[in-house]
Amino acid sequence: MKSTTSVTATKAAPSQAAPVTHYENFPVASILCPPALRPPIAALYHFARTADDLADEGDATTAQRLADLAAYRQALHAAAAGDAPDPRWAHIFGPLQHAIQQHQLPVALMDDLLSAFAQDVDFNARTASYADREQLLDYCRRSANPVGRLLLHLYGVQDATSLQRSDAICSALQLINFWQDLSVDLPRGRHYLTDADCARFGVQRSDLLQPQTTVACRALVMDCAAWARQLMQQGAPLVHQLPGRAGWELRLVVQGGLRILEKVEALQGESLLQRPTVGKADLPRMLWKALRMSPP
Repeated sequence: MKSTTSVTATKAAPSQAAPVTHYENFPVASILCPPALRPPIAALYHFARTADDLADEGDATTAQRLADLAAYRQALHAAAAGDAPDPRWAHIFGPLQHAIQQHQLPVALMDDLLSAFAQDVDFNARTASYADREQLLDYCRRSANPVGRLLLHLYGVQDATSLQRSDAICSALQLINFWQDLSVDLPRGRHYLTDADCARFGVQRSDLLQPQTTVACRALVMDCAAWARQLMQQGAPLVHQLPGRAGWELRLVVQGGLRILEKVEALQGESLLQRPTVGKADLPRMLWKALRMSPP
Protein backbone atom coordinates (compact mmCIF):
# COMPACT_ATOMS: atom_id res chain seq x y z
CA MET A 1 0.00 0.00 0.00
CA LYS A 2 1.16 3.51 -0.70
CA SER A 3 1.35 4.93 2.78
CA THR A 4 1.86 8.28 4.31
CA THR A 5 5.13 9.84 5.39
CA SER A 6 6.45 10.40 8.89
CA VAL A 7 9.30 11.95 10.68
CA THR A 8 11.87 9.31 9.85
CA ALA A 9 10.97 8.70 6.23
CA THR A 10 8.46 6.12 7.32
CA LYS A 11 4.77 6.76 6.98
CA ALA A 12 2.52 8.24 9.59
CA ALA A 13 -0.46 10.34 10.49
CA PRO A 14 -1.10 12.32 13.67
CA SER A 15 0.54 9.68 15.84
CA GLN A 16 3.83 8.13 16.74
CA ALA A 17 7.11 9.09 15.13
CA ALA A 18 9.17 5.94 15.63
CA PRO A 19 9.55 3.64 12.61
CA VAL A 20 8.59 0.01 12.61
CA THR A 21 8.74 -2.39 9.66
CA HIS A 22 7.42 -2.04 6.14
CA TYR A 23 3.81 -1.06 6.87
CA GLU A 24 4.23 2.38 8.32
CA ASN A 25 0.85 4.09 8.61
CA PHE A 26 0.88 3.14 12.31
CA PRO A 27 4.40 3.74 13.65
CA VAL A 28 4.46 2.64 17.26
CA ALA A 29 6.55 2.74 20.42
CA SER A 30 7.32 6.44 20.30
CA ILE A 31 8.63 7.78 23.59
CA LEU A 32 5.96 10.46 23.28
CA CYS A 33 3.10 7.97 23.12
CA PRO A 34 1.19 7.70 26.42
CA PRO A 35 1.76 4.16 27.77
CA ALA A 36 -1.98 3.52 28.04
CA LEU A 37 -2.40 4.05 24.30
CA ARG A 38 0.47 1.84 23.17
CA PRO A 39 -1.53 -1.45 23.18
CA PRO A 40 -4.43 -0.19 21.01
CA ILE A 41 -2.05 1.58 18.63
CA ALA A 42 0.03 -1.59 18.37
CA ALA A 43 -3.14 -3.60 17.70
CA LEU A 44 -4.14 -1.21 14.92
CA TYR A 45 -0.65 -1.33 13.48
CA HIS A 46 -0.57 -5.13 13.33
CA PHE A 47 -4.07 -5.17 11.82
CA ALA A 48 -2.96 -2.82 9.04
CA ARG A 49 0.42 -4.47 8.53
CA THR A 50 -1.13 -7.91 8.05
CA ALA A 51 -3.65 -6.51 5.56
CA ASP A 52 -0.74 -4.87 3.73
CA ASP A 53 1.00 -8.24 3.54
CA LEU A 54 -2.13 -9.85 2.14
CA ALA A 55 -2.30 -7.16 -0.54
CA ASP A 56 1.38 -6.95 -1.48
CA GLU A 57 3.60 -9.75 -0.20
CA GLY A 58 4.33 -13.19 -1.63
CA ASP A 59 3.32 -14.78 -4.92
CA ALA A 60 -0.45 -14.93 -4.55
CA THR A 61 -2.63 -14.16 -7.56
CA THR A 62 -4.87 -11.12 -7.70
CA ALA A 63 -7.92 -13.32 -7.07
CA GLN A 64 -6.26 -14.94 -4.05
CA ARG A 65 -5.30 -11.58 -2.58
CA LEU A 66 -8.82 -10.23 -2.96
CA ALA A 67 -10.29 -13.39 -1.43
CA ASP A 68 -7.93 -13.14 1.54
CA LEU A 69 -8.80 -9.49 2.07
CA ALA A 70 -12.52 -10.34 1.95
CA ALA A 71 -11.99 -13.05 4.58
CA TYR A 72 -9.94 -10.60 6.63
CA ARG A 73 -12.79 -8.10 6.49
CA GLN A 74 -15.21 -10.78 7.72
CA ALA A 75 -12.82 -11.53 10.59
CA LEU A 76 -12.75 -7.83 11.47
CA HIS A 77 -16.51 -7.62 11.69
CA ALA A 78 -16.73 -10.85 13.65
CA ALA A 79 -14.21 -9.51 16.16
CA ALA A 80 -16.10 -6.22 16.38
CA ALA A 81 -19.29 -8.17 17.11
CA GLY A 82 -17.59 -9.95 20.00
CA ASP A 83 -17.25 -13.34 18.29
CA ALA A 84 -14.23 -15.55 18.85
CA PRO A 85 -11.32 -14.40 16.66
CA ASP A 86 -10.75 -16.26 13.39
CA PRO A 87 -8.03 -18.89 14.17
CA ARG A 88 -6.10 -17.85 11.07
CA TRP A 89 -5.55 -14.37 12.47
CA ALA A 90 -6.26 -14.83 16.18
CA HIS A 91 -2.99 -13.04 17.07
CA ILE A 92 -4.29 -10.00 15.18
CA PHE A 93 -7.96 -9.91 16.08
CA GLY A 94 -7.59 -10.91 19.72
CA PRO A 95 -5.77 -7.68 20.70
CA LEU A 96 -7.78 -5.66 18.19
CA GLN A 97 -11.06 -6.94 19.60
CA HIS A 98 -9.95 -5.80 23.06
CA ALA A 99 -8.97 -2.38 21.68
CA ILE A 100 -12.29 -2.01 19.86
CA GLN A 101 -14.23 -2.88 23.01
CA GLN A 102 -12.13 -0.80 25.37
CA HIS A 103 -11.94 2.32 23.21
CA GLN A 104 -15.07 2.00 21.04
CA LEU A 105 -12.91 2.26 17.93
CA PRO A 106 -14.88 3.10 14.75
CA VAL A 107 -14.83 -0.10 12.71
CA ALA A 108 -15.92 1.81 9.60
CA LEU A 109 -12.50 3.48 9.51
CA MET A 110 -10.78 0.09 9.50
CA ASP A 111 -13.17 -0.97 6.74
CA ASP A 112 -11.98 2.02 4.72
CA LEU A 113 -8.38 0.89 5.10
CA LEU A 114 -9.27 -2.56 3.80
CA SER A 115 -11.11 -0.98 0.89
CA ALA A 116 -7.94 0.90 -0.03
CA PHE A 117 -5.86 -2.29 0.23
CA ALA A 118 -8.26 -4.06 -2.13
CA GLN A 119 -8.03 -1.13 -4.53
CA ASP A 120 -4.24 -1.42 -4.41
CA VAL A 121 -4.44 -5.07 -5.45
CA ASP A 122 -6.47 -4.17 -8.53
CA PHE A 123 -4.33 -1.10 -9.21
CA ASN A 124 -1.11 -3.13 -9.10
CA ALA A 125 -2.55 -5.87 -11.30
CA ARG A 126 -2.86 -3.56 -14.29
CA THR A 127 -1.30 -0.41 -15.67
CA ALA A 128 -3.51 1.94 -13.72
CA SER A 129 -3.87 5.66 -13.14
CA TYR A 130 -6.22 8.11 -11.46
CA ALA A 131 -8.45 10.26 -13.63
CA ASP A 132 -8.19 13.45 -11.57
CA ARG A 133 -7.30 14.85 -8.17
CA GLU A 134 -10.75 14.17 -6.79
CA GLN A 135 -10.32 10.47 -7.51
CA LEU A 136 -6.84 10.43 -6.02
CA LEU A 137 -8.07 12.20 -2.87
CA ASP A 138 -10.80 9.57 -2.53
CA TYR A 139 -8.04 6.98 -2.33
CA CYS A 140 -6.27 9.11 0.30
CA ARG A 141 -9.57 9.35 2.20
CA ARG A 142 -9.54 5.58 2.63
CA SER A 143 -5.81 4.78 2.69
CA ALA A 144 -4.48 7.58 4.89
CA ASN A 145 -7.20 9.64 6.55
CA PRO A 146 -8.59 6.77 8.66
CA VAL A 147 -5.22 6.54 10.42
CA GLY A 148 -5.44 10.09 11.67
CA ARG A 149 -9.07 9.72 12.67
CA LEU A 150 -8.44 6.51 14.60
CA LEU A 151 -5.57 8.09 16.49
CA LEU A 152 -7.56 11.24 17.23
CA HIS A 153 -10.31 8.98 18.56
CA LEU A 154 -7.84 7.39 20.96
CA TYR A 155 -6.77 10.84 22.12
CA GLY A 156 -10.41 11.84 22.64
CA VAL A 157 -10.38 14.51 19.93
CA GLN A 158 -13.50 14.32 17.73
CA ASP A 159 -14.61 17.84 16.82
CA ALA A 160 -15.26 18.55 13.13
CA THR A 161 -12.45 21.10 12.69
CA SER A 162 -9.83 18.76 14.12
CA LEU A 163 -11.02 15.89 11.92
CA GLN A 164 -10.89 18.07 8.81
CA ARG A 165 -7.39 19.23 9.64
CA SER A 166 -6.29 15.67 10.34
CA ASP A 167 -7.65 14.61 6.94
CA ALA A 168 -5.72 17.42 5.26
CA ILE A 169 -2.47 16.38 6.96
CA CYS A 170 -2.94 12.69 6.20
CA SER A 171 -3.84 13.31 2.56
CA ALA A 172 -0.87 15.66 2.23
CA LEU A 173 1.46 13.02 3.67
CA GLN A 174 0.08 10.44 1.26
CA LEU A 175 0.62 12.77 -1.69
CA ILE A 176 4.13 13.62 -0.51
CA ASN A 177 4.90 9.92 -0.50
CA PHE A 178 3.64 9.66 -4.08
CA TRP A 179 5.84 12.51 -5.25
CA GLN A 180 8.81 11.14 -3.31
CA ASP A 181 8.48 7.70 -4.96
CA LEU A 182 7.91 8.71 -8.59
CA SER A 183 11.21 7.19 -9.72
CA VAL A 184 10.20 3.87 -8.11
CA ASP A 185 6.50 3.75 -8.95
CA LEU A 186 6.47 4.88 -12.57
CA PRO A 187 8.70 2.06 -13.89
CA ARG A 188 6.37 -0.37 -12.10
CA GLY A 189 3.33 1.03 -13.89
CA ARG A 190 1.95 2.91 -10.89
CA HIS A 191 0.72 6.31 -12.04
CA TYR A 192 -0.24 8.65 -9.23
CA LEU A 193 0.21 11.75 -11.38
CA THR A 194 -3.39 12.03 -12.53
CA ASP A 195 -4.58 11.89 -16.12
CA ALA A 196 -6.08 15.37 -15.80
CA ASP A 197 -2.85 16.87 -14.44
CA CYS A 198 -0.79 15.22 -17.18
CA ALA A 199 -3.17 16.56 -19.83
CA ARG A 200 -3.06 20.05 -18.29
CA PHE A 201 0.72 20.15 -18.68
CA GLY A 202 0.77 18.36 -22.04
CA VAL A 203 2.62 15.35 -20.62
CA GLN A 204 2.28 11.84 -22.03
CA ARG A 205 2.81 8.78 -19.84
CA SER A 206 5.79 7.81 -21.99
CA ASP A 207 7.39 11.19 -21.26
CA LEU A 208 7.59 10.31 -17.58
CA LEU A 209 9.78 7.29 -18.27
CA GLN A 210 12.44 9.00 -20.38
CA PRO A 211 16.06 9.13 -19.10
CA GLN A 212 15.90 12.93 -19.25
CA THR A 213 13.06 15.04 -17.90
CA THR A 214 11.26 17.66 -19.96
CA VAL A 215 10.24 21.16 -18.92
CA ALA A 216 6.60 20.08 -18.92
CA CYS A 217 7.28 17.02 -16.76
CA ARG A 218 9.21 19.06 -14.23
CA ALA A 219 6.46 21.68 -14.09
CA LEU A 220 3.89 18.91 -13.52
CA VAL A 221 5.81 17.51 -10.55
CA MET A 222 6.33 20.94 -9.02
CA ASP A 223 2.64 21.76 -9.33
CA CYS A 224 1.72 18.52 -7.59
CA ALA A 225 4.24 19.28 -4.84
CA ALA A 226 2.63 22.69 -4.36
CA TRP A 227 -0.76 20.96 -4.03
CA ALA A 228 0.59 18.73 -1.24
CA ARG A 229 2.12 21.73 0.54
CA GLN A 230 -1.19 23.60 0.39
CA LEU A 231 -3.00 20.66 1.98
CA MET A 232 -0.38 20.41 4.71
CA GLN A 233 -0.72 24.10 5.48
CA GLN A 234 -4.49 23.67 5.79
CA GLY A 235 -4.06 20.93 8.35
CA ALA A 236 -1.05 22.20 10.29
CA PRO A 237 -3.04 24.26 12.87
CA LEU A 238 -4.14 20.91 14.32
CA VAL A 239 -0.81 20.74 16.17
CA HIS A 240 -2.10 23.48 18.48
CA GLN A 241 -5.43 21.74 19.12
CA LEU A 242 -4.05 18.44 20.38
CA PRO A 243 -3.13 18.13 24.04
CA GLY A 244 0.34 17.50 25.41
CA ARG A 245 2.38 14.76 23.82
CA ALA A 246 -0.01 14.29 20.91
CA GLY A 247 0.52 17.87 19.75
CA TRP A 248 4.30 17.56 19.91
CA GLU A 249 4.27 14.28 18.02
CA LEU A 250 2.12 15.79 15.34
CA ARG A 251 4.54 18.70 14.97
CA LEU A 252 7.28 16.20 14.17
CA VAL A 253 5.08 14.28 11.75
CA VAL A 254 4.18 17.48 9.89
CA GLN A 255 7.77 18.63 9.75
CA GLY A 256 8.92 15.19 8.58
CA GLY A 257 6.50 15.36 5.68
CA LEU A 258 7.48 18.94 4.88
CA ARG A 259 11.17 18.04 4.93
CA ILE A 260 10.62 15.35 2.31
CA LEU A 261 8.55 17.80 0.29
CA GLU A 262 11.40 20.35 0.49
CA LYS A 263 13.73 17.75 -1.00
CA VAL A 264 11.23 16.92 -3.74
CA GLU A 265 10.94 20.63 -4.55
CA ALA A 266 14.71 21.14 -4.43
CA LEU A 267 15.08 18.58 -7.21
CA GLN A 268 12.86 20.77 -9.42
CA GLY A 269 11.06 17.82 -10.95
CA GLU A 270 14.06 15.50 -11.09
CA SER A 271 12.39 13.24 -8.51
CA LEU A 272 11.11 11.52 -11.63
CA LEU A 273 14.63 10.07 -11.86
CA GLN A 274 15.86 9.93 -8.26
CA ARG A 275 14.19 9.34 -4.92
CA PRO A 276 14.80 12.02 -2.28
CA THR A 277 15.18 10.71 1.25
CA VAL A 278 15.20 12.02 4.79
CA GLY A 279 17.63 10.70 7.37
CA LYS A 280 19.06 11.36 10.81
CA ALA A 281 20.94 14.42 9.56
CA ASP A 282 17.59 16.08 8.87
CA LEU A 283 16.26 15.57 12.40
CA PRO A 284 17.76 18.73 13.99
CA ARG A 285 16.19 20.87 11.28
CA MET A 286 12.82 19.19 11.75
CA LEU A 287 13.01 19.57 15.52
CA TRP A 288 13.85 23.26 15.21
CA LYS A 289 10.98 23.90 12.85
CA ALA A 290 8.63 21.87 15.05
CA LEU A 291 9.52 24.09 18.00
CA ARG A 292 8.90 27.22 15.96
CA MET A 293 5.42 26.33 14.72
CA SER A 294 3.26 29.27 15.72
CA PRO A 295 -0.48 29.26 16.47
CA PRO A 296 -2.67 30.51 13.58
